[in-house]
This record gives sequence, structure tokens and C-alpha cells, in this order.
Amino acid sequence: MNDKEFEIFVEANVGLPGQGPGDNELTKRALLSMQDIPHQPDILDVGCGSGMQTLELARNLDCEITAVDIFQQFLDDLTIRAEKENLSHKIKTLKKSMFELDFEPESFDIIWAEGSIYIYGFEKGLKDWSKFLKKGGYFAITECSWLTDQISSEPQKYWNENYPTMKTVNENLEIIKNQGFETINHFTLPVSAWENYYNPLKLNLSKIAEKYGKEADKVIEEQYFEMGLYNKYSNEYGYEFYIIRKLL
Repeated sequence: MNDKEFEIFVEANVGLPGQGPGDNELTKRALLSMQDIPHQPDILDVGCGSGMQTLELARNLDCEITAVDIFQQFLDDLTIRAEKENLSHKIKTLKKSMFELDFEPESFDIIWAEGSIYIYGFEKGLKDWSKFLKKGGYFAITECSWLTDQISSEPQKYWNENYPTMKTVNENLEIIKNQGFETINHFTLPVSAWENYYNPLKLNLSKIAEKYGKEADKVIEEQYFEMGLYNKYSNEYGYEFYIIRKLL
């Protein structure tokens, strides 16, 4: 994907509820898995995008959320939505790369990363970001994971090209354990969570096609291929929600 195609891809994701599979009930389910969190927790939302999960956390907690993303367009979406719901006092946006996080050690009670840690690397993210998490604090992460050991050649080829380090759920659980964390809960996001992302994306892709013409063809083709692949092989891979705790 060249620079122009990447620009088009990002624009196709502007204005969406989120930039990956998920929904408010799943975010809340993950949150309810956490026990003994402080009354007013400090939360870091890494790769927050337009903040669907950020807003749900703010609705359910008396908290302070630092929402980090590298794209100002997504942060602007989040800011507007937070203002409409009178949640701005709970959310601070920060335009910053996840590769340049420099918070004080043990600054946060919860680190949230829905659909974003793959950019950094699942194992590396747990290792590097754990220093920002207080002892007894929680990670809540969705990670694209193989759901079976019997993988068809088509999704295997696609993900080998696009996310070669993708692991099975059991392999990720072993990584979590080896990193010194306790798995509190984990569950697979349902097909409906992917539809929540893909259906609005289709509408945006139509607008992108009108605006950019042939310049957008490759981006649109790749997005529709990914949608079709998931629809065909949703029993073989998906997003797994991992709720894990930093041991005392």
C-alpha cells in the first residue's frame, strides 16, 4: 500500500463508530470481568481510534481516560462524540504513536487496547506497556487470533502476508502466562461485532469510490476481499478478548 492508498484507507475509516470489530456490550462484558478496580480508575486507551470503547468506559465508570491515537481525524471524532454525551471531563485525547509512549511507571489501573496491539505486537506490547500498569491492574485487549489448529490455505496465505505473527488463542494464553500475567477471562467476538465494523465501512467505501475513482480501486478491493474472507472462515479466526491482570 503506497502513501496515497494509505491516506485513502484512513479516510475510509473516518466517521465510523470504531476502526475494528467490537460493540458496547462486549466492552462492558470485559469491564465487568475486572474485580476490585479503584472507584476512580486511571485508564490508558491505546490506539483508541474514534473511541467507541472509550465512550462506553466513560459511561460506566467515574474515571479519567487518556485516549491515545496517531490519527488526529479519529481523535477529533472522539472529542465531538464525548462533547455530545457530556463525557469530555472524563476523556483526555493525546496524538501520539503507541511506539513512543512515555508515561510514568505504574500510572494506570487499566490499559485498554481494542483492535490495536497487533500494530505493536501482542507479546511485545504486554512486555513494554506493563511498566505503565499498576500492580494488580488490568489489560483488556482484543487480538486477531486463530480459533483452530486446522487452518484453510486461503486465510493462512492472507494472514501470513498481513499478520505473520498471528497466534492461536492457546498460544496467546501461554504468552500471557509467561509474561507473568493472570488471565481473568477471554472470549471470542461474535460475527455481529465484525458486522458493526464492516457495514458502516461499506458505506464509506462507496463514498471513497465516488471521490477518488480509480485511485481507490486497490483499497476498496482489498477491504472487500478481507470482508469476504472473514465471512467464509469466521470459524477459523477472529478477535479474541483477553482480560488479564498484572500480578502483585
